[in-house]
Amino acid sequence: MGVVEAFLEILERPTIGAIVVEMMVFMVPVWIGFLVGVLVGWAWKPSWVSFSFLNSKFDCSSASSSDLIPSPVKKKGFGSILMDDEVVEEQVTLTKNPNCSSSQDKEEECCVVTEEDFQHLCHLVERKDGGPAWKHMMDRSSPNMSCQAWQRDPEIGPPQYCSRTVYEDATPEMLRDFFWDDEFRLKWDDMITHAVTLEECPTTGTMLVHWIRKFPFFCSDREYIIGRRIWESGRTYYCVTKGVPCTSVPMQQKPKRVDLFYSSWSIQAVESRKGDGQLTACEVVLFHHEDMGIPWELAKFGVRQGMWGTVKKIEHGFRAYQKERASGAPLSRPAFMARINTKIDPDYLKSLENKDEDAVEKSDMAAVDLPDKPTGIMNLPKALVFGGAVVLACSLDRGLLTKAVIFGVARRFVNIGRRVGPRT
Repeated sequence: MGVVEAFLEILERPTIGAIVVEMMVFMVPVWIGFLVGVLVGWAWKPSWVSFSFLNSKFDCSSASSSDLIPSPVKKKGFGSILMDDEVVEEQVTLTKNPNCSSSQDKEEECCVVTEEDFQHLCHLVERKDGGPAWKHMMDRSSPNMSCQAWQRDPEIGPPQYCSRTVYEDATPEMLRDFFWDDEFRLKWDDMITHAVTLEECPTTGTMLVHWIRKFPFFCSDREYIIGRRIWESGRTYYCVTKGVPCTSVPMQQKPKRVDLFYSSWSIQAVESRKGDGQLTACEVVLFHHEDMGIPWELAKFGVRQGMWGTVKKIEHGFRAYQKERASGAPLSRPAFMARINTKIDPDYLKSLENKDEDAVEKSDMAAVDLPDKPTGIMNLPKALVFGGAVVLACSLDRGLLTKAVIFGVARRFVNIGRRVGPRT
């Protein structure tokens, strides 16, 4: 209340000039703290920072979402497949039987998205990935849809998001095709201006796609090279999409390429909220994070403000997709590829869950003897730390390295992204 009273007292000055002078005097301590932070940050800059970096660029073409997602990506192409007149769902069985070497050899040919990516998505769905706790951020609903959302800040990397959306009067297969159908996406998603399939795998259904997304005026267009693949267990679908390297599409200054991108989800039928006991609704659990090259706190603010509008736009597009499919419209090429899945043996899926439980127990036992982290540096003034981060950021390229290291460390120091709340 003291700050408010001081502002009111300044505004009561009789002339504009007096108000301006008082405001300048009022802001002096803040400016002093900021300038001291800049000076200290410059004095503490690493020895490898020099003015020559101001006119150079870091080559991040080799970086990918595998930096955070445990999946070794091999730079190996895979062939294309001709469109069949009759749509047939093709599946590759994935078991732990060592005799299935032939199917494993086929899978190695399409290694952009691998079994490790499927396992990681399973860990996320079961909340056993070992990451920080999720913080609740949204719970909204409409007559035909409901959505809950959570967010968390990992120690390294951009903010991560999780959402659980339930669509009434929907089937898992229709939602699976809808999210994969890039041709129809161009009709309802006004942020996608370009979507082209680069490569396809006839064995696993793996696809390599090229997207260009437009953003508001303060952010230039972004380019994505996405590898994606679907696993199926019963009528539950695990859909993995992530950023991958691609030598056939050279990186350019504009649009800026997003190397770190992960967006994966599971789809399954659930009981309708109508209360009739029928599995006529579908649940989509989504996990998403990406580094678009803008400050993460600004990105978090934009997500909070626009998430519900985005969810409603997706639901509107899905209902339009249902109508188009009901009219007998031909199946698009991407939707056809969505039907080529890797079939998961239920016993194999259960074995993954058992491994997760054992890993959680071991991690809990190891965490008992961990010493408390020192907190002395956390008492530094925020303006001091922020000033140091600003000068380092200005000394380097504004790419993935700067955002991931400098602003990530500064955020931890000023305790912006501390993790609180119960694990859901």
